[in-house]
Amino acid sequence: MESNVTGDVGKPGTGKRMCIIGASGKLGRYMVHHALDRGYEVVGVCRERSTGKLADVADRITVIPGATDDREVVSHAVEGCDAVLTVLVPFGVDHYASGTAQAVLDHARPGARLVFSCGWHISRDGRDVYPWKLRMEVAVFGPLAKLIRFVDVDDQVEACRRVFDSDARWTVVRGSDLEEGDSQGLPVWSRHVGDPVLASNRTRRVDYARFMVEAVENDALIHEAPAIVGRLTPSALAHARTGGRS
Repeated sequence: MESNVTGDVGKPGTGKRMCIIGASGKLGRYMVHHALDRGYEVVGVCRERSTGKLADVADRITVIPGATDDREVVSHAVEGCDAVLTVLVPFGVDHYASGTAQAVLDHARPGARLVFSCGWHISRDGRDVYPWKLRMEVAVFGPLAKLIRFVDVDDQVEACRRVFDSDARWTVVRGSDLEEGDSQGLPVWSRHVGDPVLASNRTRRVDYARFMVEAVENDALIHEAPAIVGRLTPSALAHARTGGRS
């Protein structure tokens, strides 16, 4: 993905500093490019062995190697940042996601915009209605993955609970199934899974990253947990044709 860094005057991120925690992952790298395109000064945090994945932007961002749940690493990375974008990944069974979230909540400067990514399975108020396939995946894959010490979905739930309970200026972006491909534009969102607009359950990864970055400047998303879907998916297009009527 190419970034255009000319003509920064008037861009929403000009003069602002953004930290992206999990910058070397597929979603994180897209977020880095979107942030640079909008004029942000970018600080990226990733595991030391993954820094090479940021080689194409290494001369344009500050890379801080380290585990994203390392409180000292996070404290250093978020210092002076106007916004912190965090990919909540439930690695292993050592409270990785909740440790990352807590470190960000504790060390981000007061008033900073905090935007976290997670999956549809996270529910803020219990009013989400999940398709049977997702319920089955969580019920079967979750315990198995935890048993083999691969991921801990419950820890991602705990991480988001801590975010929801905080007084910070947070947004938790809940992603549908992701796919690669050209941008379809800014995704459509709803407060609850089960809304017909979300039925297609597909979002381009590049657009998920864009939603994360643009959420920083959208005060209407403060203390929201939007569930998103691709703008050109069948369900989103049907929603647009009916003017939002189910």
